[in-house]
Amino acid sequence: MNKDTQTELEAAAFRRLLQHLDERKDVQNIDLMNLAGFCRNCLSRWYGEAAAERGIELDKEAAREIIYGMPYAEWKARFQTEASAEQKAHFEQSHKHD
Repeated sequence: MNKDTQTELEAAAFRRLLQHLDERKDVQNIDLMNLAGFCRNCLSRWYGEAAAERGIELDKEAAREIIYGMPYAEWKARFQTEASAEQKAHFEQSHKHD
């Protein structure tokens, strides 16, 4: 497989991941962090870092809007729920080394 094809496939998989996350707004970021060690905010940070590496100016909120499909504040107000004590405890336990 050539590099261009690989990049196209990676981009398609990333777009599908974003679509899947958009379809699963019920899955909270803390759930993702507890199960996979990353969340939508991590994706937006990685996106912004990739842009910066290429000399593209993209602030934190713009990167989040790309990942969330809407301004982060709006997503948070519409879809984010308060984390349970159990979720918070699991997060603290699994991220002690961070």
